[in-house]
Amino acid sequence: MPNVAETPPSLPVADYAGMLRDIRRLIYLYLFLLMIEGALRKWIVPQFSNPLLLVRDPVVLAIYFLAWRAHIFPRNGFILWLAIIGVLSWIVSIFVLDPYVPMSRILFVTAYGFRSNFLHLPLIFIFASVFDVKDVKKIGWWILLGIIPMSLLMALQFHSAPDSFINRTVGLGEGEQITAGGGKIRPPGTFSFISGPIYYVTGAAAFVLYGALRRSTYPSWLLFGAGCSVLLAIVVSGSRSLVMSVLLVMLSLAIVLLIRPDAVNRFGKSLILLVIGMLIVSRLPIVHEGLTILSSRFTESAEASETTITSGLIQRTLSGFTEGLGQLGHAPIFGFGLGVGTSGGAAFLMGQSTFLLSENEWTRIIFESGPILGLAFLMWRTLLAVYLGVVSLRALTRGEILPLLLFSASFLIILSGQLGQPTSLGFAVVFNGLCLASTRAGEIAPVPVTPTTPRLIRGRSAYADRLHGADASYRNGSVDR
Repeated sequence: MPNVAETPPSLPVADYAGMLRDIRRLIYLYLFLLMIEGALRKWIVPQFSNPLLLVRDPVVLAIYFLAWRAHIFPRNGFILWLAIIGVLSWIVSIFVLDPYVPMSRILFVTAYGFRSNFLHLPLIFIFASVFDVKDVKKIGWWILLGIIPMSLLMALQFHSAPDSFINRTVGLGEGEQITAGGGKIRPPGTFSFISGPIYYVTGAAAFVLYGALRRSTYPSWLLFGAGCSVLLAIVVSGSRSLVMSVLLVMLSLAIVLLIRPDAVNRFGKSLILLVIGMLIVSRLPIVHEGLTILSSRFTESAEASETTITSGLIQRTLSGFTEGLGQLGHAPIFGFGLGVGTSGGAAFLMGQSTFLLSENEWTRIIFESGPILGLAFLMWRTLLAVYLGVVSLRALTRGEILPLLLFSASFLIILSGQLGQPTSLGFAVVFNGLCLASTRAGEIAPVPVTPTTPRLIRGRSAYADRLHGADASYRNGSVDR
């Protein structure tokens, strides 16, 4: 990974600093669009619901363009193999679909499949090229602030009728959100579906836990409000996946205590604040209703599968991988075509969003790209998750606990998250990118601005200028600034 503190020799210093600044701003824009994309599609401009699926793509391309010019576009084995797998999958898919589908539709479907599987993933490494752990903590501040109104919106959606305006679906509003039972929906917040809150609340839980363990990071009022909001969002979500994801974040604390117990400050005050928050939230009537529905979902699922609740959660998680691997012998050698299994690709082919192959991510990949290229892409995602886990553990040995908490909140998205769903793709990039960036212990040094009219030492040799640089006299104090 290139050191972004060093100016590329072929690029003026001021231009380089400006590019880094613009890349950071574009990443913040990416985050903002991820948060409001569902609101735009549901409430503000529902007539443009389908085009808004691609609203972050121009931002990604602009980031890549600036990163390439600034010489910080990732050049590593992960990106090389991702490019090879992506290009081969696209070419093969065109030939597979050519006898059955008009070429105009083939190009749209395969292009959408390529952007879903491959286009956004290099952004994970760019996060670590322009951000460090201090930047990640600042982004965490905004995530914690945002979870407060998000949880209130989710509570309002949970309390409202399924056919109310606040619970409308994307597009022109036909149909209803996924139900949780008892006449309640699974509230999506500002996102299109419940998958958005699952990822967002889990990430917020990681920052809440980090702030509780490191008391000097975030103010008490923010931790108190965010902690209560995370609890409220979990209760009204009606989502077993959200409960399991937050539990994984909590369990990562055991690894921290095992490897570096000295890395955790005393958090008695934080624990008191969290207990007070739980007591306050637990007295709300909507919480009792949400807990009843959530617990009935766990119980009914366990009874249907004739297992305990814990065993049912484990089986559900593992089935995301075993189901896809079980289809290796049933998928065509070159698959059915890139993008065919995504809801966006189905809209290009059939005129309506649906899952033509499978809702399971690993099954979709296997059926789209075949057992060879599909399995290669799944192995790439698995190796990336392993790599992020390794660097997070290395950071923990240095006493930094934030990478491991973010890893516990994000590794399942990169492993088996539905990348064909734009919100899942966005959070896979954002939280895994923040995880990698948080392993950068040192602050990214600001790029110095070269003086316009430097006064060098009289009689200084040309060799010395080449050896130390024209501005070396400023660093050693030989010339007044």
